[in-house]
Amino acid sequence: MTNQTQSVLKTFEETGAYLRGHFRLTSGLHSPEYLQCAKVLQYPVHAEAFGKDLAAAVKALTPSGKIGVVVSPAMGGLIIGHEVARALGVRFLFTERGPDGKMVLRRGFEIQPGETAAVIEDVITTGGSTAEVIELLRAAGAKVAAAGSIVDRSGGKAEVGAPRAALATLQVTAYPPDFCPLCQEGVPVVKPGSRPTPGA
Repeated sequence: MTNQTQSVLKTFEETGAYLRGHFRLTSGLHSPEYLQCAKVLQYPVHAEAFGKDLAAAVKALTPSGKIGVVVSPAMGGLIIGHEVARALGVRFLFTERGPDGKMVLRRGFEIQPGETAAVIEDVITTGGSTAEVIELLRAAGAKVAAAGSIVDRSGGKAEVGAPRAALATLQVTAYPPDFCPLCQEGVPVVKPGSRPTPGA
């Protein structure tokens, strides 16, 4: 575990954001641990610090070193995306899910063809939301230089279609519901995130 990962996890511990119990992840898998970024980002001092570190990390992945816009999927990416944009001195947009469940830009947000973008999330597990945003931006003519998150729960395995950075990389234990030892022990399961679980 890197020093940076240890430092990030210490902040999660101190703010009560490193949860332990029995959780149903957005993927449908069950896990004995959950990182609730919203509990850390409620403190502007931590949001600002993470934003500066993540801005430096995605900028280092950008060949030109210049990023023109930061885009995040709502809801989880809103605060950290805004802080990364602030640190880079660029504007911030966010995507939302439309009636068909696909990511869209609303509220008059527009991407200019040729703009260089970075996509920022709070947590990446499978990378699905980030990949959707990248696809949307490229369809609008943007160049997606990099993606980033505070936490990577995939152990570095998630593929999003662009170079990616994370402040903390973890391999989180997760079980299919039918083979979950916590379920077998009768421990009640909790869904802590903001997105619905498939089939829930």
